[in-house]
Amino acid sequence: MQGETPLDPHAFIAPTRIDADLRALSQRFDCVRTYSQGQGLGAVPAIASRYGMKVLLGIWLDRDKTANAQQIRLGIAAARKYPQTVRGVIVGNEVLLRGELSSAALAGYLRQVRSAISEPVSYADVWEFWLRHPELSGSVDYLTIHILPYWEDHPVSPERAVQHVAAVYARVQRAFPGRRVMIGETGWPSAGRPRQVASASVVNEARYLREFLRYAATVHMPYNVIEAFDQPWKRAQEGTAGGYWGIFDAQARPKFAMQGPVVEEPHWWAGWLAGAAAAGGFALAGSRRRRWRGGRGWVALSLSGFAAGCALAWQWRQMLFACSDAWEWTVSAGACVMALATVLLLARWIAARLAGVARPSVLPGWLRLGWLFALAYYGLLLVFDGRYRDFPLGLFELPCAGYALAGWLSEGRETAMPMPEERFLAAGLPMLAAIVVIQEAGLTPVAWLWLGLNVLIALPVLSGWWQARQRLRLPSQQA
Repeated sequence: MQGETPLDPHAFIAPTRIDADLRALSQRFDCVRTYSQGQGLGAVPAIASRYGMKVLLGIWLDRDKTANAQQIRLGIAAARKYPQTVRGVIVGNEVLLRGELSSAALAGYLRQVRSAISEPVSYADVWEFWLRHPELSGSVDYLTIHILPYWEDHPVSPERAVQHVAAVYARVQRAFPGRRVMIGETGWPSAGRPRQVASASVVNEARYLREFLRYAATVHMPYNVIEAFDQPWKRAQEGTAGGYWGIFDAQARPKFAMQGPVVEEPHWWAGWLAGAAAAGGFALAGSRRRRWRGGRGWVALSLSGFAAGCALAWQWRQMLFACSDAWEWTVSAGACVMALATVLLLARWIAARLAGVARPSVLPGWLRLGWLFALAYYGLLLVFDGRYRDFPLGLFELPCAGYALAGWLSEGRETAMPMPEERFLAAGLPMLAAIVVIQEAGLTPVAWLWLGLNVLIALPVLSGWWQARQRLRLPSQQA
């Protein structure tokens, strides 16, 4: 549920909650995987048995030796207590990927558990790490690999995802001939940033799971789908996408059916309503300009308002998925308010220009500087730490498009010399955005849109700089 996290040492899941979750899962699946002991998860085997389900019992390992010892003790006790329910015990999850234990230390824990129970014992990690540490295969009864096409270093499109899983599975089988291999994690996120050709969406999640489940049934491949329910807490570690891998949402509601059409956004009409409301609001805000002639000014105001409303509705939808606490909501909402105020100011100036007003009010340079700085800051984050960051297009398209249009309508003699800070930022923005496009291998349409927005706001600054320099040169040339 919202606000819960297993990283909280005091977190506890009530047996009634576990019962409700397993009752829902038992309608589709016959086995559930846990990742750790404690925090109420000790009740899972007993409750699962009520619904005829098996359990892949997880023992969590990390750098903390004391915590590891407690996890192993609890895991061994649970396996011994519920031998008819526990299908296997998975000792450690992606601990090599996180770099928290050496393969030798991990092998020691595996031997300890194997010697204490009769159930099969395994270790789970991303498939590449099994190929890098083949020595671990002697410490397990079977290999548990994670294949997540969306998270691959070279992301795989949903159209090719099942083929990729089949190829990787066959590769691991060839590397460990005669050994049993289980897919411990596979799935697709329903929300989050696109990664090259891999787009996170409800439609793509439904497509992948439907196709994978059909394929796995034909080849009798043992697998575990990640995950049962959306886990909002994972957004802090893996960005927006991390919280939306569930077949059910955080309120235990199915996100899609396993057959039939899937609608990405059932409330798509809300964006049009937001645009219409903003169009009326912008026209009302400009109504005091009684000297306007004709309808061009009013049309400009209304169109600007409609575009602003639709863009902010788009951004709001992204915030619903991405914002996880009051601070993130406050910052995001504040940025949206600033964007709305900026585009309203720009819309009034553009409308005045189109209506033939001789001297429209001067646009404050500090406001444009602020947006240039915000774009540069976020651009740096995308370049150096962008794996888990969304593209906030709905937020930035308003000032970027508005300043571009205002610059295009400005007359050369009116253009003031941009501040040095503006010139510096405007020169760097397209380069930062171009690096993001390169990092995405040119395959992410959203990255190209991000580049376009950066170019839109940078061009008027660079053009104004050039025009101002030309005016400074002109008197000396005439002399």
